[in-house]
Amino acid sequence: MQGVGFRPWVYRLAGAHGVGGWVRNDAGGVTIEAFGAAPCLDAFVSDLQAAPPPAARIVEFRCRAIAGRPVPAFEIVASDASADRRVSIPADLATCPDCLREIGDPADRRHGYAFTNCTNCGPRFTIAIDIPYDRRNTTMAPFRMCPPCQAEYESPSDRRFHAQPNACPACGPRVWLAGPDGREVASPDPIAEAAGAIGRGLIVAVKGLGGFHLACDATSASAVAELRRRKRRDEKPFAVMAADLDGAGAIARLDEDERRLLRSTERPIVLARRHPAAAVAANVAPGSPLVGVMLPYAPLHHLLAAAAGRPLVMTSGNLSEEPLAYRNDEALDRLAGIADFFLLHDRDIDTRCDDSVARVIAGEPVVLRRSRGYVPRGIAARGHFAEPVLACGALLKNTFCLGADGTAYLGPHIGDLENLETYDAYEHAIGRMERFLGVAPSIIAHDLHPDYLSTRYALQRPEPIKVAVQHHHAHVCAALAEHGLDGPAIGVAYDGTGLGTDGTAWGGEVLVADCTRFMRVATFRPIRLAGGDLAIRQVWRQALALLDDAFGGDAPVGRFLLFQQVQPRELAVVRAMLAGGVNTATAHGVGRYFDAVGALALAKTESRYEGQVAMEWNLAADPDEDGRYAFAVAGGPGPHELDLRPAIRTLAGELLAGVPRGTVSARFHNTLAAATMALVDIATRRSGDLPVVLTGGVFQNALLVERVVREAGTRVRVLRHASVPPGDGGLALGQAVVASAVVRAGRREVVEDVCA
Repeated sequence: MQGVGFRPWVYRLAGAHGVGGWVRNDAGGVTIEAFGAAPCLDAFVSDLQAAPPPAARIVEFRCRAIAGRPVPAFEIVASDASADRRVSIPADLATCPDCLREIGDPADRRHGYAFTNCTNCGPRFTIAIDIPYDRRNTTMAPFRMCPPCQAEYESPSDRRFHAQPNACPACGPRVWLAGPDGREVASPDPIAEAAGAIGRGLIVAVKGLGGFHLACDATSASAVAELRRRKRRDEKPFAVMAADLDGAGAIARLDEDERRLLRSTERPIVLARRHPAAAVAANVAPGSPLVGVMLPYAPLHHLLAAAAGRPLVMTSGNLSEEPLAYRNDEALDRLAGIADFFLLHDRDIDTRCDDSVARVIAGEPVVLRRSRGYVPRGIAARGHFAEPVLACGALLKNTFCLGADGTAYLGPHIGDLENLETYDAYEHAIGRMERFLGVAPSIIAHDLHPDYLSTRYALQRPEPIKVAVQHHHAHVCAALAEHGLDGPAIGVAYDGTGLGTDGTAWGGEVLVADCTRFMRVATFRPIRLAGGDLAIRQVWRQALALLDDAFGGDAPVGRFLLFQQVQPRELAVVRAMLAGGVNTATAHGVGRYFDAVGALALAKTESRYEGQVAMEWNLAADPDEDGRYAFAVAGGPGPHELDLRPAIRTLAGELLAGVPRGTVSARFHNTLAAATMALVDIATRRSGDLPVVLTGGVFQNALLVERVVREAGTRVRVLRHASVPPGDGGLALGQAVVASAVVRAGRREVVEDVCA
């Protein structure tokens, strides 16, 4: 509850009901002692639960009678730091309407001030150094409040009462513009100066709440192209910041759910359909009908967007695949070859925290990347953590998870653990969160894959209890935990890859699972990857493998534009590798099917970033097409196997016959949905009527989710992710609950039941 204006609200509520006593933050939450006449107390307790402040969430409310005594008034008393540190430090909150009005009012003393905030908005997690969340434990401690700010801070009737980052131009942080050499550029209005540089086609590194953005003019194709060149990011889409909701509506076609998501206090980047008349350069999101749009969430952003008078590319301040820069000296060093100017300030960031990403899928908001605005909000997991747990997460899109008592805490988005800089950031973030929460893990959970850096980190930890959790079992249990369930359930886990217990790459799995055991009921027929991981980048290799498998080695590859772009000698070598099983791995991942079919239909030889071809194939689909292809399901021994070769043969023929790609893509999606429910029916016949959870990165595909839900109808209960990402960004939650359940059961290993 700390940092969200809860105590001042309680104070005002007590005054309205004639109640005396006190309210206090402590490390367990908020404690209130209230004294008064019975009707007044009843009304007070009722209102406490009815309408808390906008940023507050009451997770649990307990009330008991205490001995009465005369109390002359109601007070807000000092925070108490107790031994139990499991407290909800709030996430950073987007600028509230009241503060925004002050910033825009020439008569207000905070007019144009980039660090305006109150108890309803502003930085929280990213400036917190320790708990309890008081000013002395934040990076605002060096800034001594002036008398007017101090009076606001001390007045319970003021909305800045105990607003820990409270400041004004006379006493608070300042902003300045610097050149690439770090020297300050003299300017009466650094933000307007930065906006002018952006308008001239230059790139500005902007220090925000959780780190730096790289900003440029989103309407200028040349500025965007130059940012891509300097950042080494060829085609992966950039996010665009609009000044307000109307501006966002001119960039993307927004329904009411998407508008609500954009306006939320979390202020994520929202993926939405690009408006055909959007004044945004095509190379902001090349080849995609979607655009990631966001609204300003800090006063500095509001001032910059207003001064620029145009939509801004606001992408993470780093070179591709490196961690986000968040300190001034670090940004000047690492971004010197990218940014022409630096918009800096002297309010330190203690924890880097990248922007969150969300999308409305089948009518419900789904968090795809959970970071700024959501972290470190706890996830209730009652009964799961008899002992503290650290779950180390996956290799890609990494987040970690700390579990203690009844709550799981997913850490901020780390990214792909594929270089030393990101690994160092990962270690630092874990250590900081352990200290922050006062959690000393006794159980360490990790992925089965021995070569993941997250696994290596787990195995070098000193704690003796280590639990390896299969990737897709973790996905299923993350979804169960989000819904407050232990299982069993039928888990449909679709993604690109994850090491299976048989040593092969899984990713098209239907499991019957709870938090201590699972059975692999069904999987997809594997695709052979010629050259291993090289085939994931050179997606034509997957398409060739899929065709040769479907046509028994006699596929008409020469008739496809895709293979006409490949050197004949290389094509022959790879075909021979596939035929002889030389240097080939097998992969069951549904993501690999999307890559292979997408490469074939779109004539894409390479994937420039993870999921590119699969996403483009998904977005090519005609939403009004209801046709589907044939498929087969082969029985055991072992798990059932979905055979899509009949579908691939028909699909290939349609592409050669000139059937529109949108039609073919839609039929492919419809086929996967029908096949998924066929596999669920098999699991149901084996294990009875159980809830069905959809999890894994493939279920970020909105059309596939909609088709599966439609196919399921009312015959099964389908559960989907919402606040926990379906992809690897939510995996650590599943690892944590599985490891805890296994140890609680007196074991160190998950039980895998054999599907006979």
